[in-house]
Amino acid sequence: MELIEPDEMTDFETVLARYHLDKDDFELSEIDTTDPKTDEIFALTGTLTVTQKSTGSQKQYPIGDGSRRSWVAEFQRDVVEEYFH
Repeated sequence: MELIEPDEMTDFETVLARYHLDKDDFELSEIDTTDPKTDEIFALTGTLTVTQKSTGSQKQYPIGDGSRRSWVAEFQRDVVEEYFH
């Protein structure tokens, strides 16, 4: 199951456009860390790695239920602080 919601991708692409960054220069890789062994209703959790291909810069962000949109805000902060440029 994909942890990144379509509206999060839209927000991510909006950040890229706002700061004149090429979408094709970024690779997103998610890892699902949800515990499948529980009998209870569980929240989907995972880690997203954003890689800027041209610089090799990478950053990991928590994703999944309960962290909606926060990874995009953290990514934007990293762009503003010139971690990704």
